[in-house]
Amino acid sequence: MREGIHPEYYDVEAHCACGATWQTRSTKKELRLEICSHCHPFFTGKQKLIDTEGRVQRFTKKYGAQTVAGLKERLQKKGTPAESAPTS
Repeated sequence: MREGIHPEYYDVEAHCACGATWQTRSTKKELRLEICSHCHPFFTGKQKLIDTEGRVQRFTKKYGAQTVAGLKERLQKKGTPAESAPTS
């Protein structure tokens, strides 16, 4: 490696807004983060789907809550055997 062209590399402690801290290395002397893997909804499994335009309600209104059991029940009412019901 050439001398003098690379930035200084420090051992730092990263701090998240949720209170989690961990040791890492960085070119900055201090790391303060707003979100990390301990508090991000994707990594914690607490992710919620936000439907701001009502698309889910519009779909269920148009097609109803379709389930395999409901499909079999409707086919039996029509007189078609349930075994011939399409599966996904």
